[in-house]
Amino acid sequence: MKNFEEQKRYDRARERVEELKKFYNNLTAYIIFISLLGGLNYYQNEWYNAWFIWPALGWGIGIIFHAIKAYRVNPMFDKDWEERKIRKYMEEEQNGKKQLWE
Repeated sequence: MKNFEEQKRYDRARERVEELKKFYNNLTAYIIFISLLGGLNYYQNEWYNAWFIWPALGWGIGIIFHAIKAYRVNPMFDKDWEERKIRKYMEEEQNGKKQLWE
């Protein structure tokens, strides 16, 4: 039983590291490509028409949501929250409490 719990904790930690790694890769790609687009925009018209801001804003919104998920700012993205809710509903069903959706 101890090895199973330890393996489960290891798997959760590994998933967390993978999630953070994906976020950092996404952030690095964002910085590189938006910088290149900004340089291209400056080379073309010296930011007279700053069109590179539109992809920066669009991708930036995606980066913000990815950061919220990676750093677990929103509890709805947290796996522990899901597990707690599942356990709660299982206990309620076992104790015979009526569910709202029944």
